[in-house]
Amino acid sequence: MGDTLCDEGRYRLARQRGSSITGEAAQMPATVRTAKKLLLGREIAHMIQKADSSQAGAAKLIETSQPRIASLISGGSSISPGDLVLLASKLGFTDEGYLEALRDLRRDNHKRGFWSTGHNRAYSEDIRLRVDLEKHADQIRSVEVEVVPGLLQCEAYVRAMHADQPEINGVMLEDRIQARLARQDILDRDEPPMVQFVLSESCVRRVWGDKSVMRAQIDHLIKLSNRQNVHLQIMPFDRPAGRRSPISSPFVLIRVPSPGAAGPLELAYVEGANEIWYLDDKKALKAYEAAWARLANAALTFAETRRFLKGVAADVARSSLSK
Repeated sequence: MGDTLCDEGRYRLARQRGSSITGEAAQMPATVRTAKKLLLGREIAHMIQKADSSQAGAAKLIETSQPRIASLISGGSSISPGDLVLLASKLGFTDEGYLEALRDLRRDNHKRGFWSTGHNRAYSEDIRLRVDLEKHADQIRSVEVEVVPGLLQCEAYVRAMHADQPEINGVMLEDRIQARLARQDILDRDEPPMVQFVLSESCVRRVWGDKSVMRAQIDHLIKLSNRQNVHLQIMPFDRPAGRRSPISSPFVLIRVPSPGAAGPLELAYVEGANEIWYLDDKKALKAYEAAWARLANAALTFAETRRFLKGVAADVARSSLSK
């Protein structure tokens, strides 16, 4: 999974019918989706359900249209503080603590121009939602093949991956590098998310740059694997994955906690050949949860993975000496 930057513009947000995030309402002109907008949308849907109302009924309460309510639920538009409190109150939610939680979700830290300045320009439109979800997540689980995931890449590895890419729309190599490294800041915050990875052996065997880059990357993985909030597992080539264990299909499961009553936001992020999916429907999530469980059970344990990585590092060192 390439952790798409702006130079990989072939990806787009796929609209999945039936998903509250990527359903038909998402086709309306919309503001940039963010984690908070999606969480607020879930709270609005939760209030409507608990009040035994409907989107059309909720729209009448604040003199707006049903499509706008649908867009709010999908995270595709904004609502004023007054309308938000009015809607909640008329649906029967008057607790001041809950109303403040709703107001907090409405406050968005992405001001105008946020994505068009500095290294933030290096993120493509499709990857911006993932970057924001990572910032708010308390759990991230990732299955990857061929390439070390962006959250685990050392600077030398990032530089080698993007070294031959030309400047595009003023985005330079250093912008791409800083954009990738900035995503990793979540691992160092006071309450970092639990991040779990199952990587095919190909991720640590595939050479980017030269042997010194790969030695640095393997050492970086070993160091990260000793953190309490980083769980790293390798799926070796000789380890039977099982017919139903999709090690060839990368995906990411992201969970974002909510201060409200609707529960956490849970998504599966999947890249296809020409599109990106953000999936939140229960059937899709259940399938990816099952896939994760099978792969995590089939892969090496954490301790075995560290020993395996040390062996890979030794192989890289030996191959360097032989040349």
